[in-house]
Amino acid sequence: MLKSPELLAAVRDRFAHVDSCPFAGERIFFENAGGALTLKSVVDTSAKFAAIPDNQGRDNVASRALVEIIAKARADMALLLNAPGGQIVVGESGTEMLFRMIRTACMGAAPGGRVLGSTLEHPASRSAAHHWADRSGRAHVLVPHDDATGVVTAADYLPEITADIRVATILHTSPVTGMGVDVAAIAAAIREKSPDCFIIVDGIQHAAHGRIDIASYGIDGYAISPYKMFSRHGYGVGWVSDRLAALPHECLDGGPALNWEFGTRDTGAYATLSDVVDYLDWLGGEVSNETDRRKRIEAAGRAIHAHEHDLTEAMLHGTGNLKGLAELPGLNIVGGVDNPGREGLVSVWSDTVASAEIVERLNAAGIRCHIRKADHYSGNILAPLGRADCVRISLCHYNTEGEVARLLAVMAEITS
Repeated sequence: MLKSPELLAAVRDRFAHVDSCPFAGERIFFENAGGALTLKSVVDTSAKFAAIPDNQGRDNVASRALVEIIAKARADMALLLNAPGGQIVVGESGTEMLFRMIRTACMGAAPGGRVLGSTLEHPASRSAAHHWADRSGRAHVLVPHDDATGVVTAADYLPEITADIRVATILHTSPVTGMGVDVAAIAAAIREKSPDCFIIVDGIQHAAHGRIDIASYGIDGYAISPYKMFSRHGYGVGWVSDRLAALPHECLDGGPALNWEFGTRDTGAYATLSDVVDYLDWLGGEVSNETDRRKRIEAAGRAIHAHEHDLTEAMLHGTGNLKGLAELPGLNIVGGVDNPGREGLVSVWSDTVASAEIVERLNAAGIRCHIRKADHYSGNILAPLGRADCVRISLCHYNTEGEVARLLAVMAEITS
């Protein structure tokens, strides 16, 4: 996997600001759920395309080259997502893509029925579903997640799954609990009773942690935010199934009927998607002997998941002679300690030290993490636990066990 020091060093060398902040100096980055580190190739590509004045759709060499770059990026993303049909759409943000897909599904689905989601969801999908369920005259039903484990399962959905479910939303991974859900199982349960339901998935938190396989999910829409998947801010990406794309949606009069994009898009944004796919292709080649590009991407996903699992286990149970977070006095773990759904994220609170103080003291020690409050972003998770806030510690595959050890040493001081 990534146990080789040489490979991990090579991985870290591909990311900008991996161990230092341009404003604060040397630091450990455990705020990946708020936005992952950026590939150096993405930085170079962004600068390159920012300088190009030409637009797509003109009769000149530069314009034709831009069109080819965009086409390649779409094909690369389809390969990464394992999405043989449908289309790749670039928009303003991942949240905006969720709103557009959910809006189109709610306004275009057969009359009547209900919209189904869960209390685990980020407000990006939950708010969109609530708004457009109301506008389309449908009830919006939320399946309760399990507060103890921080997940929602197909079994939890089952009591609310009926033949009149027109639109359903699923969160792939929670940015507060860090737990992933079985999208394929939930979608299959919905399809069994409502085969024509439009199913939209929020994959924004999950994307950086590997293993996206849309062909196996049986869904109609999937959204990611590239800045959380090693690219940059300023755009979002959605995958839209052919049946969802064919519903009535906003587009220019007289233009292509299936077009979902507006205006002249940033070619550099598309090109940076190819940078991400190229990186995962490279990593898959380092951790496997696969020659097929999709299989190398799958191998990279397995290696990412395994490495992050090892790091979170060290974070929870300790490394060397350092106690893990689960062993420190007065510290509580959101979602429980031994949770198989965890993807590179541990959220905690202390019975004796305020979350804001923990974040401040970690920051002073050169460790970047974040406080989550029971607000419109995280209240759905924290309020049922009786918590006003928690500390979110989120990692990615370029983090090291040495960085985890430094975190544990400082946390031991804070909680002593």
